[in-house]
Amino acid sequence: MQGKIHSIESMGLVDGPGIRTMVFLQGCGLRCRYCHNPDTWEAESSGAQLLQPRELVDKLRRFRPYYGRQGGVTFSGGEPLLQPEFLAQALALCREEGIHTCLDTAGCGLGNYDAILAHTDLVLLDIKHPTDAGFTQVTGSGNREWRHFLEEVQRQDIPLWLRHVVVPGLTDDAAHFQALLELVSRTKGVERVELLPYHTLGVPKYRRLGLSYPLEGVPPMEKEALLDWQRQLDELVKRKEQGGASHGTAAERLERL
Repeated sequence: MQGKIHSIESMGLVDGPGIRTMVFLQGCGLRCRYCHNPDTWEAESSGAQLLQPRELVDKLRRFRPYYGRQGGVTFSGGEPLLQPEFLAQALALCREEGIHTCLDTAGCGLGNYDAILAHTDLVLLDIKHPTDAGFTQVTGSGNREWRHFLEEVQRQDIPLWLRHVVVPGLTDDAAHFQALLELVSRTKGVERVELLPYHTLGVPKYRRLGLSYPLEGVPPMEKEALLDWQRQLDELVKRKEQGGASHGTAAERLERL
């Protein structure tokens, strides 16, 4: 079983707690209008590196001294859930090595997530849009699989960090934010919600690949414009945590299954 690896970055600081190795898997079925990594879309890209799960984890082991008590590995993409067998095996090997595991995903995979989530310590889940119609508008696909994945994460009691990209004229009005608040309020296990201001750093990649950019002319979102929304989300998460309980590690959850 070989995985198709787009790239590996050894010093990630924003995709999970602590210092992390970022493993970007090749392939994604969504076509988000603000995607800044169109080079990860095609599963059969000639630029992908092919690795066995053990080969990958042997590489990760070399970075373990940098992880400390909080760091570890984050599997991202593309969409890592589109390589389920490779991902499940790699996560299990990370568990054997005592490496903290994080899954950065849009939640749109192939449907059976038990083997993957059993060895996942933290899920970073994109909220493309809190409504069904909006999800399709942003991604070009329906959100049925995303909802299924979210249900499985909650069923297995895995901690969640939710992320949402705020785009001027697309995901930045008051009604949209209210729907986002309602979604977060009814979701179990949320430890953090991060609002990510839209940026245009990926535009040069579209030009190199000969692709038209869907949001041509849309200006970047100013971080300051999101401060009040972020404050409200932080307060909501804090209130939810005060009424919740600890999730435990992936190993502890395995014992409860």
